[in-house]
Amino acid sequence: MNDHNWLDITVPIAENMAYWQGDPPVRVERLSRIEEGDSCNMTLLSFTAHTGTHLDAPLHFLRSGCSMDSMPPSLMVGQAHVLSTGDAKHISVDQLQSVNIRSGERILFRTSNSNTPWWTEKFRTAYVHLTPSAAHYLADRNVALVGIDYLSVGSPGDQGEETHRILAEAGIWVLEGLNLKDVSPGQYEMVCLPMRIQAAEGAPCRALIRPCNSRRNVP
Repeated sequence: MNDHNWLDITVPIAENMAYWQGDPPVRVERLSRIEEGDSCNMTLLSFTAHTGTHLDAPLHFLRSGCSMDSMPPSLMVGQAHVLSTGDAKHISVDQLQSVNIRSGERILFRTSNSNTPWWTEKFRTAYVHLTPSAAHYLADRNVALVGIDYLSVGSPGDQGEETHRILAEAGIWVLEGLNLKDVSPGQYEMVCLPMRIQAAEGAPCRALIRPCNSRRNVP
């Protein structure tokens, strides 16, 4: 979508899309059809809260963390910085140190994950992610939000869980499953509204951005 410079960076929900290993597959089933004589079209949706483009609340990895229904709306509306990591295999502290990351920022990482439509493929066991040390670096700088263009900000396994916990303990919300294929590094306005699900640790969302004037990059 490109309407008045808005870019839709949301991954569409569809059957046969990529989903986190071990989760139930995504189900999108038409229960009734007008063309078959029904009075209306009706669709059944079945998938986890961490499917496609979604927001992780701190509750995802913290027993007493904030849940989706307590998310401050201002968190998801405002300026966001898209940082390109080029062909790096992971996001490290070394890459972040050359960027002037400020307190309260929303950071979206555009990685090589976005070079192909990953959501139409099988789950990848190797994808660009944030290292635990880089998560500590962002936590120390008190960012508000970290986003990435795959299903998880951390790697599969224990180190990935550590990355999530570091961010959650710092009160950082995590936006995962973005489509940043056509997005250049720089400053953007963002509107990203997740479903308000009571006591949930995550929720699907629709994410839109449009460019501001200045641009930044991760060397």
